[in-house]
Amino acid sequence: MTELLYLRDSYRREFEAQVLGHDVERGAVLLDRTAFYPGGGGQLPDQGWLRNGDLQYRVSTVKRGNAHIIAGELPPVGCQVTGSVDWERRFKIMRTHTAMHILCGVIWRDYQASVTGGNMDILSGRMDFEFERLAPDVIAEIEQNINIEVEAARDVKIEILPRETAFQIPDLIRTKINLLPASIQEVPTVEIVGLDLQADGGTHVANTREVGAIKIAKYKSKGGINKRLYVELSD
Repeated sequence: MTELLYLRDSYRREFEAQVLGHDVERGAVLLDRTAFYPGGGGQLPDQGWLRNGDLQYRVSTVKRGNAHIIAGELPPVGCQVTGSVDWERRFKIMRTHTAMHILCGVIWRDYQASVTGGNMDILSGRMDFEFERLAPDVIAEIEQNINIEVEAARDVKIEILPRETAFQIPDLIRTKINLLPASIQEVPTVEIVGLDLQADGGTHVANTREVGAIKIAKYKSKGGINKRLYVELSD
């Protein structure tokens, strides 16, 4: 098992690890511990570097199964490496991910609308909700309220709970369909204190103030009661 450092500390930029093996087909190394997020739940995977002495290897992406994809020669099995996350990129993604949770929390609190889908890029994203109707005045109200939550400087807390405990929390799974397979016995959660609590294994900022201003750039109907909101953050 690989120790997943990002689960408990989104701000971890560097770490020491041992190369456990190679995935030659994918051009990847497998590590005993990592701070690189492999992507999932709409969040992009991390990029960065591994260093072994004077040699540096570019990690272009990370895949599920602890596969750190590297172009070219791989560091040898058994060696010690220092991993460095591309922090500027990661922090923008953390801000974006937390912004999506603020949006989700406000819409759930104010309209009890379930999430039906979503995806994120760097400083932008989209999220789909079950809304009967969305009009410009409602969008303006949502944008105002999500930015009030940013300015409220709410703490963001990460916790890992036993599955049994997690599923006793009302509305922990906010998506329309529960996407957590039965094999997952420990459930990472993210709480925006006073606003939102959800199951989530991604990386987040520690306080909503770090997100910065959120703009709802556009919205559209995806058919029936499925409405899509697009958000953008400033650089």
